[in-house]
Amino acid sequence: MTVRAGWLLPTGQTREDTRLVPLGTMAPETAMTSRDGVIAGGDALAATGAGTMQVQISTGRALVQGTAAQGAYPVAVTSPETLTITDGNAQYTRIDSVVLKVYDGLYDVEQQTAVAVEIVQGPAQATPAPPNLPPATLRLWDVTVPAGASAGTGGITWSSALADRRRYTASYGGIIPRGYGLSFAGAYPGQYRDNGSGLDRWNGTAWQPLEPSIAWTPVTLASGYTNNGNNQGPLRYRRIWISGVPHVQWRGGVSWTTSGSPPNTAQPLATALPAAIRPAQHTSVAAAAGGVPLKIDFQTGGLVRLILSAGVTTWVSFGGILYPLDA
Repeated sequence: MTVRAGWLLPTGQTREDTRLVPLGTMAPETAMTSRDGVIAGGDALAATGAGTMQVQISTGRALVQGTAAQGAYPVAVTSPETLTITDGNAQYTRIDSVVLKVYDGLYDVEQQTAVAVEIVQGPAQATPAPPNLPPATLRLWDVTVPAGASAGTGGITWSSALADRRRYTASYGGIIPRGYGLSFAGAYPGQYRDNGSGLDRWNGTAWQPLEPSIAWTPVTLASGYTNNGNNQGPLRYRRIWISGVPHVQWRGGVSWTTSGSPPNTAQPLATALPAAIRPAQHTSVAAAAGGVPLKIDFQTGGLVRLILSAGVTTWVSFGGILYPLDA
């Protein structure tokens, strides 16, 4: 067998099955269900075109959740599986799904006991959509099958037809790797997930990113300003969390030509800051500038303005500026 499941009748679970399938308490979704998904490691259960109408799924491991009463099945695919896509509908495009499916005759109507990588065919319709899946089925990939596609017409263009739908899971207490979709609720306060640029923590109501959770974002300067003032680098910011409070951190510097006269009524940015970066209260911050210190006003409407001091020359540094976003 190249697709194996643990804890599945009737033949029992061999010692080799136990060594291959993922075991242990996995990340929960409710008090009695687990978050199903692929076990990260290499490029587990990857899909590649293996012919004009054939797709191959690579080796890997996963957890497949059935109903709450049924429980979850640890599964291992120990050798690549090649599947054949049914020819396309004569009129409409459809979306098929490549899935891991557990058949358990104690709980479902198929009256068989098996586990397989297989294709669930989607409806052929004017607006194609992936098929709905029954319990104990884990979606891995979606395949767009154009109308009329067949081996005789050139088959499927795999580079554009495959859509990765692998979501990932982890053991209890582990960090859930980033996969398809981030629109899922956490199961318990203190759960962590990878958001692609950092970590999120579930606080019981929402995911909160941990610093540094968001990459530096460059800004567009108003006419008359240039980046790298006083060799401080380009002006940019990032939104971070400190002790549960959102903050904005800045770095870089800007310069202008005429000493003491910043252009654009001393507003260095071409546009207002995005709403997520605006402080809840008017915030003034001291900053180093050419010749003397000055203040930078961060306004609730998103405008940024330099408050000049006598003796200012042609640059200002935003390095080290940090302010909270809450009230």
